[in-house]
Amino acid sequence: MTAPRNRDDGASSRRVRSEPLGQSRPLGGRRPMTDSSVPGSSVPGQPVAGDQRATGSQQAASYVDFETPVFVISIAAELAQMHPQTLRQYDRVGLVKPGRTSGGGRRYSARDVALLKMVQHLSQNDGINLAGIKRIIDLEDQVRALQSRVEELVVDVAEAQARVASAEAAVHASYRRDLVPVQPSAIIRWRR
Repeated sequence: MTAPRNRDDGASSRRVRSEPLGQSRPLGGRRPMTDSSVPGSSVPGQPVAGDQRATGSQQAASYVDFETPVFVISIAAELAQMHPQTLRQYDRVGLVKPGRTSGGGRRYSARDVALLKMVQHLSQNDGINLAGIKRIIDLEDQVRALQSRVEELVVDVAEAQARVASAEAAVHASYRRDLVPVQPSAIIRWRR
């Protein structure tokens, strides 16, 4: 027969609270971001500048990468202030394309939540139908892609101009210094 397990021996299966009693975590159960959690920081325990106890998508944006799909449909619906069935409908129509888990569950990113809010605003406030909203989103994606391509081309042009300038400088440096440029002189015509 085995001895009964003593709960005070440290082998308890209960989770031990990491904060002292009286201190609680912010809404959502996550700890606020501090300088000690930021790479290269030297002041542990100090809140990062601009860190505020926020709710909803503001809090989500401060703890999660904007592109990482982490929110289940119920949380994303709550953050976007919509019904989960609306999110499913938007997924079927193709307005918002959430990430998927290996089991097929939807996972929304902070960008998806912001897009859901924009869809809701365009639909309710501006009276645009879902097909029009889809077209707007597609056009905005095209504009974003073209802007990034223009930025790449600007960098390429600047690099090409720098290469041309260095090539010109190399050519000028290779000139022989014993040659003296001759100024064009006036030509006089003799009459007979």
